[in-house]
Parts: sequence; C-alpha cells; structure tokens
Amino acid sequence: MQFQVRKNNFVEHRLVESSRHPDAPDLAAGEILVQLDAFAYTANNITYAVLGEKMGYWQFFPAEEDSEHWGVIPVWGFADVIASASADIPVGDRLFGYFPPATHLKLVPSQVSKRRFVDRSEHRSALPAGYNLYQRVLAEPNYSQAMDRARMLLFPLHLTSYCLWDLLQAKRWYEAEQVVLLSASSKTSIGLAYAIAADEQSPKLIGISSRHNLPSLQKLGLYETLLAYEDLSKIDATQATVIVDMSGNGAVLAQLNEHLGSQSTFTIRVGLTHWQKGVAFTDAAVGRSEVFFAPSHIQRRLKEWGPAVFHQKTTDFMLAAAQQLQTWLSFRTLDGLEGLQEIHAAVCEGKVPPNEGLIVKL
Repeated sequence: MQFQVRKNNFVEHRLVESSRHPDAPDLAAGEILVQLDAFAYTANNITYAVLGEKMGYWQFFPAEEDSEHWGVIPVWGFADVIASASADIPVGDRLFGYFPPATHLKLVPSQVSKRRFVDRSEHRSALPAGYNLYQRVLAEPNYSQAMDRARMLLFPLHLTSYCLWDLLQAKRWYEAEQVVLLSASSKTSIGLAYAIAADEQSPKLIGISSRHNLPSLQKLGLYETLLAYEDLSKIDATQATVIVDMSGNGAVLAQLNEHLGSQSTFTIRVGLTHWQKGVAFTDAAVGRSEVFFAPSHIQRRLKEWGPAVFHQKTTDFMLAAAQQLQTWLSFRTLDGLEGLQEIHAAVCEGKVPPNEGLIVKL
C-alpha cells in the first residue's frame, strides 16, 4: 500500500494497493524487502512536495500507477528487513532513513558496513547521496527504540538546522547585528534557534510566526524577540539584518525587505511552510539571497571534515537539541496510512500545532 498525492494539487491524495504481495517477494540478487514500522510527518514533507519537480523529490519513490500525475512524498522513519537476497543484510535488521509513506519498499544495499549502507537502486543513482544512506540501528551502541519518535521527527530537520547555523557562522553572520527567522514555529526553525541561542558569538534572534503560535514559542526561551507577521514594522530597521526564511511567502519577504531597506544584508531561503502564499521573489534583494540546499552543504562538510568528525558534530548537536525540546514537544500517533489520510490536509494547510509531532505507526 502506498500513499500518493496529486502532483499539481498535493492536498488531494489517495491510497494505492500494489499487485505485488510481500509474503512472496520477487527479489533479484542483492535486493532486500523492508516493512515500514513508523515515520514522521511534518511541514518539511510538504516542502518536498512543493519542490518535487524542481529538486527531484518525486524521483526517489515513483508512484504505483500513473506516476506522471501522482507522486509519493518522501518521509523519514524506521523499517525492518522482512526478506533478503543480500549476503550482507539479514532478515530482522532494522533501518533508519528515507522511505515512502507506504507499507513496503525494495532496496539494493551497496557499500555495506556494520552501521550503514547506501541504496543503489538505479532510479536513485543520480539523486543526493545523503538521502540514499540507511542506518543499521541495531549495530549502534546504546540504541533504544524509546528514542525512535524523536529521531524520525527531529533529526532530519535539526540536521538542516545545524547546517544553517554552520553556514551563518562561516559567513560571519553576513555582517548582521540581528537574525530574523520567518516561520519561527517550524521545527527546523526551532532547531536553528537552539543553535543560535547556545552560540555566544551570535547576533540577537527575532522569531516571526502566526500570532496564535507566539505563547507556545515563548515557553521555549530561545528567541530574544517574538513578533507576529502583522508586526514586521516593529523590527529595528537601523540594524544590519540577515533573514532566514522557512516560510516561502514572497509577499512577506518583499514587505520585510522594503522595511529593512539597505540594512537587509542577506536572505537565506530554506522552507516553504507558507507554500500557498508563495510568489516570485523578484524585488531588489534578489541579488542578496540564495536558496539553501542542505545536502550540498552536508557533502561539502563531509569532504572538509571527514565523515567521522561530521557525524560526531551533528549527532551531538541533534541529541542536545532533542533533549531541549522534550518537555515542549508532544507526540501524536496516527493509525497507519489511513490515519495519515485524515491529517494530511491539515499538515498542508499549516493547522497542526507547532509543538505537536505526528508519527504514523503502521
């Protein structure tokens, strides 16, 4: 079974049942069949859909039946190996990584080590390598399923948060005296806010969110100032400002850049939580902006630092950030793909409370 969305209107969705039966998998040499156990579902997944064509996200897991018009939004989660034609991966192995919202998936493990492997399925070969990497969690020291929910929900988002903080540091904060973070309630934003709050050399941080989210965000104690979108004019326009935009709302960006004028030093465009309101970013600040693509940053740091140092730095950060959010975040478990169907529209429309983490349990 596979959850699909219509590519040109991804609020519309359907469940499609495969003709293949998991009890009698037709595996070629080297293939494995996994059964998904659980995955997280956030606004980040909707960003994958918005950028499905432009960034190739539809290519990871082609839709069963009519893949021209229907797509599969990738998710992060856990799965167990239930059949194997690979000499390196046994039945019973447990994996963390990038999956479709589906009950089953075939993978072709390569570069297998004790702790991880890379899927070498032909249709994924040209896609970013970070998304094709699967962690064999049973080989991890002190692995505990008690951390699975936080890991699948926060780790992928906070990896982007860490990379953004690392970029801002490397760029000396674009000479800014303050950071304005749009869509401050997104979990990627909160991870970045944690990194900035813990950095003694960082500029002050201003979070912008919907007014009804402000009380919840205030409890985190990470933002020096919190404002609603209607109050952009209250931002001090005499201070040099770098904007980190998780919203993708072109109208808000244009308004903010007009207010800041020459004091807007740079805009990093990351997410699309307000994808319905997105418009072309064509104002005078376009030359002082860039779209941030985390896999490219990850690849660069892997080459510069080496895998061991990179994984240590990011793991330490993500564990600390997850610990910080434990008392603020509540998990909501959805019953299978049918449960996902019931909540999907609300996620698309940004109606899920920021401190609620959705976990689909199959």
